[in-house]
Amino acid sequence: QVQLVESGGGLVQSGDSLRLSCAASGSTFSTYNMGWFRQAPGKDRDFVAGITRNGLITKHADSVKGRFTISRDNAKSTVYLQMNNLKPEDTAVYYCAVDLEGLYIGVRTARDEYDIWGQGTQVTVSS
Repeated sequence: QVQLVESGGGLVQSGDSLRLSCAASGSTFSTYNMGWFRQAPGKDRDFVAGITRNGLITKHADSVKGRFTISRDNAKSTVYLQMNNLKPEDTAVYYCAVDLEGLYIGVRTARDEYDIWGQGTQVTVSS
């Protein structure tokens, strides 16, 4: 069973940058598509970005396009979320997740299509 550990969250000011990391255990990381989601207090857990197993296809939510970038390093079993020009509305707990579906070509965006989740890391952006 894959386990995920997120890190890199914190308290920053509007306009600042952060890079989140998600380290996966196990030797099969390169076979999984990965995603980042976020959940603000009282709101649903929403898709932020996803990346295919080989890193060739990425997808970003409209709300973060041009500011956030997902990437992965399969040699390190780690997926990253580079977040630039952060805004107060980006404040949330950020989760990485594994999509175990091996036959789907592309990035899926629905929460229930992801099978394994990390514990989350808090990102707080002050104005």
